[in-house]
Amino acid sequence: MKIKITGISGYLGQQLAKQLADNGHEVSGIKREMLYGDSSDLSSEIKNTDIIIHLSGSAILQRWTEKNKNKIYTSRVKTTQNLVWAIKRLSPEEYPKKIISASAIGIYKHGKLHTEESVDFEQGFIGKIVHNWEESLRNIPSPIPVIIFRMGPILGKKSKTITNMLLPFKLGFGATIGNGKQPFPFIHEKDASNAFVWAVEKYSHTDTFNLTAPEKITNKTFTKELAKQLHRPAFLSVPGLMLRLLYGKAYTILTRSPEVSVEKIMKAGFKFLFPDIKSTLKEIVG
Repeated sequence: MKIKITGISGYLGQQLAKQLADNGHEVSGIKREMLYGDSSDLSSEIKNTDIIIHLSGSAILQRWTEKNKNKIYTSRVKTTQNLVWAIKRLSPEEYPKKIISASAIGIYKHGKLHTEESVDFEQGFIGKIVHNWEESLRNIPSPIPVIIFRMGPILGKKSKTITNMLLPFKLGFGATIGNGKQPFPFIHEKDASNAFVWAVEKYSHTDTFNLTAPEKITNKTFTKELAKQLHRPAFLSVPGLMLRLLYGKAYTILTRSPEVSVEKIMKAGFKFLFPDIKSTLKEIVG
């Protein structure tokens, strides 16, 4: 199949592009300037594409200055709106056969367990962005199946979550964030990539799925398991005040999170290779 990917140069995009190419698909990226430019140029780029995978999005964990907030919003919502407009400019016979898009569990209110049916959404900055992001996708012409993955943080050998922690943990300075009781949803990089491949090759209905590992853990559990895999102690904690000084209001991403159920995607036929934090970290750093 002919597949176009936005955000192909990103962490997940690179892995996914390689995996799809290895599976025999024709894979290429949609240039960033096209997502922000004239919709007619974007229409020409995506015409007669079998599948579009939408991964575009600027890093969320940064200080939420007005400039950065606009960048975060535009990279998700505006690019999606431009993609929808570009598709609508095509004739139906030129439409892509399927759209698969990343989203985030940040749409949900923290401190609760959510299935995909939940409408108890976070009302802050991130919640509103993710909601608008998904609402933009609802405007894709109805004959085209749209699959949305509400993802948790990705863990992998080169993911920022892991690379930023390895040195302090190896030096014995591993630490929980705050009291460590907050939920810590996660997904192994291979499961994240495999889910998109599964959607490309095996699933063809409009649907929304939560995409995190099935096991529900806290930040404290994650910290203990990472320290265990590295054979190092982890007795410290990083106060919320310190995180607030570093990241401003964005510190809430690290100190609170929703819990999500992934029963729906498993019932649909997707199988996790790394369903728990022990197997995930053993593959990454063990």
